[in-house]
Amino acid sequence: MREQIAEELEDFDPLFLERLTLRQIELVKLQKHLKATGRRMLLLFEGRDAAGKGGTIARLLQYLDPRFARSMALQKPSEREMGQWYFQRYLTHLPGPGELVCFDRSWYNRAVVEPGLGFCTEAQRQQFFDTVVPLERMLVDDGIVLAKFWLSISREVQLERLDAREHSLLRGWKLSPTDRLAHERFEELSRLKAEMFERTSTGAAPWTIVLGDDKKQARLTVLDHVLSLVDYPDREATTG
Repeated sequence: MREQIAEELEDFDPLFLERLTLRQIELVKLQKHLKATGRRMLLLFEGRDAAGKGGTIARLLQYLDPRFARSMALQKPSEREMGQWYFQRYLTHLPGPGELVCFDRSWYNRAVVEPGLGFCTEAQRQQFFDTVVPLERMLVDDGIVLAKFWLSISREVQLERLDAREHSLLRGWKLSPTDRLAHERFEELSRLKAEMFERTSTGAAPWTIVLGDDKKQARLTVLDHVLSLVDYPDREATTG
């Protein structure tokens, strides 16, 4: 139990918390600016299982006004949604004026996870690629601040984290039935990821790749990038 408690308290590192708090103060300023100007921000978080997407989003949203900032993690599509245009269920959650929305996995499921695990056809994957770039261009042209993050992780660290989740009293729910399968198909998912970057990283909506083996540094890196997306008043530099 003591080892379990130590694992769950891993973020209570004074230096890390100081660096994190500096960025969270700036995020509050950024949100105030978004609300005052009506600007919209959409952040897509993709990456390997156990790469730290959920934890990073949690730190990003921790002190923001939840009426204007939220995270969306959509469940497996319903039978009705399966018959809709693929992007439809995601677009209903786009940010309104003054809002910041994080997608904990997004429409990019169709580029890597679904084909890698056999959940879509090749024709569906190619149709996705034909659609996603012009769609994202339309979102950006309409004024949405769009950023796409890929949290990377080594195969060895991923296995360590999956094993830790399996034996965790507090994080066991994070281990899904497909996580082990995705680990077994690590190389195939790497191939699909590389093609996704090549076909969907554009000037309007580039990918930001964040190394996630060090979770604390990955969180700080993501927060720094988010803060760089919009100019807002009273900005102060964060360091380290």
